[in-house]
Amino acid sequence: MLALESFADEVCGTLARLVAYVGMLALLGILALALWQQIGGPASPEPAESSRWAIADEAVPIYALRLGDQPDKSATYTVLRHPEGGRKDVIRWGEPAERRPLAELEIYRPGGERDAPADPAADPTADLARRMAVEGPTAFEAAGVIDSKFGAVALLRPAGATDGPRGCLGFLKGVHNPELRLSGWSCQGVTGPVSRAAIGCMLNRLTLLAADHDTGLSALFTRAEAKRATCSPGMSAATSADWVTSADDPRLRGAL
Repeated sequence: MLALESFADEVCGTLARLVAYVGMLALLGILALALWQQIGGPASPEPAESSRWAIADEAVPIYALRLGDQPDKSATYTVLRHPEGGRKDVIRWGEPAERRPLAELEIYRPGGERDAPADPAADPTADLARRMAVEGPTAFEAAGVIDSKFGAVALLRPAGATDGPRGCLGFLKGVHNPELRLSGWSCQGVTGPVSRAAIGCMLNRLTLLAADHDTGLSALFTRAEAKRATCSPGMSAATSADWVTSADDPRLRGAL
């Protein structure tokens, strides 16, 4: 009788240890699956794919722009493509070692990726803040509106910043026909009006080299050229600012 009880106790103990062992294996499996998903396992390829932009080394530039008043600054032209069809032509001025270039202009032609919330370009203001290295929930504040050959352009400055030789102004301009977005910034100018005029001249000097059979893009630049104002490299700051209208520095006509 004692032997039977001892055998039963041993069986129960073995079963208890077996259950605990199986439970531990199950817990380890759950933890491993969670870790795999966090570091990019099968559950996360779609968001990663939707935000993938890559440099297109074989792409031919289709725009041209030269900052005539910055001959000593090197310019770079980069084309980024998205698997869903989007294209970004990015022109920068400044030395490669600089954390933020002196100026940048991005021409964005969206594709299917524009409908993906995970794509960095989905929010224009957040995308510009990321490129300008401006952080915070309220990264920008309004800095007026200027006129350009593409129409009115909204200006933004980092929240709390003031006009001055070290200040930078960002800008955003959306075009609907064809769908296009112009954005970037300029850190030129010693006063607010001059900084705004520099952005106006930047957009004014943008030209189309080749539309690649895109009749809508050709028509847009044809219309824009008809509205282009003079902005030659030799113009003074006061003259350059004269054709720029802004909420901060409105243009006045007639005698006072």
